Amino acid sequence: MACPVEAEAAPDMPKKYGITSPISEDLPEEADLNRTKTLTETLKSYNIFEDELELQNREKTLKKLELLYKEWLKEISEEMNVPEFVSENIGGRIIPFGSYHLGVQLKGSDIDVLCVGPGYLQRNDFFTSFYEKLKAQEEVKKIRAIKQAFVPVIKLSYDGIEIDLIFARVQLKRIPQNLDLLDDKVLKNIDIHCARSFNGYRVTEEILCLVPNVFNFRLTLRFIKLWAKRRKIYSNMLGFLGGVSWAILVARICQAYPNATASTLVIKFFKIYSMWEWPIPIRLRVVEDCQYNLPFWDPKVNLSDRRHLMPIITPVYPQQNTSFNVSPSTFAILQEEIDRGHVIAEEIKKNNANWSKLFETPNFFEKYKYVLSYLKMTI
Repeated sequence: MACPVEAEAAPDMPKKYGITSPISEDLPEEADLNRTKTLTETLKSYNIFEDELELQNREKTLKKLELLYKEWLKEISEEMNVPEFVSENIGGRIIPFGSYHLGVQLKGSDIDVLCVGPGYLQRNDFFTSFYEKLKAQEEVKKIRAIKQAFVPVIKLSYDGIEIDLIFARVQLKRIPQNLDLLDDKVLKNIDIHCARSFNGYRVTEEILCLVPNVFNFRLTLRFIKLWAKRRKIYSNMLGFLGGVSWAILVARICQAYPNATASTLVIKFFKIYSMWEWPIPIRLRVVEDCQYNLPFWDPKVNLSDRRHLMPIITPVYPQQNTSFNVSPSTFAILQEEIDRGHVIAEEIKKNNANWSKLFETPNFFEKYKYVLSYLKMTI
């Protein structure tokens, strides 16, 4: 199954890019284009874009890793006495996902990579045999295997580029290059670790399929990611929002304003989410439960899902809430920051402020003066 395409709308009906019709299909005016130009210049001033040489180095590194991975697949298949006609044509794929696949990676950021293998391999083979092969490479430094993580991963540095490798099997003897990983059938009869590993790629690929203009989506997401990092609210582990949550939030605004430029999308982002009535979930499309016995976010069925404060739902089966770590305290901070963003964005729209004002970093000791007072008392 390739990227899903919406059914063609009747001539008098607006086209749907998500679960609802667009809020506005207005084309940008000159003021919007000018604001987008200054937005882009502001982003460049923070030195977040990689140059062509850095991008080429990343592509070369991925190609080298893919050659190593395919070589290993052939070697271990031969060790397992797999028929020669299978081992000689085993294929195998290495696929980047996350920020790199979305095209919004920041300078110096790591690359998340999915390694797809045949069903007769064991997960432990990847974390032992392939791990040792990687470790023996001169270009590989700081390698470590984290098998007990929610998504088991091999972390390493290859030629100075940080890489996270995860592994998933499909119920096939050979892995063709044209294997459609968006087809829900690839998840049938696989274990939970493989399902979680597939999830990262499937979500990022689906997001790209569901936005009306990828260029505008990427520029807007770069802006929102930098804003969230500067305002200290970019962290799933700390109870805020991680990269996939911000991507889904931005993608939904792109669906609502399919012809808008990045500057308008940023302004609408803050306006819409300052008014959003949580816990109404953010969704990019309706996802049906395939009944493959995989965890599926559904507050009508699962009591624990009803307690989620800020549900931001992945657009693939099995749908999950990407913001399950949000707590009452972090939820309040997120709302406060979005409200602040809305006020500043409206000032920018009126030409009374510039984009860099959104990126001003908070002063922890001013914002949390009562914590400071408490610390003074206890020292």
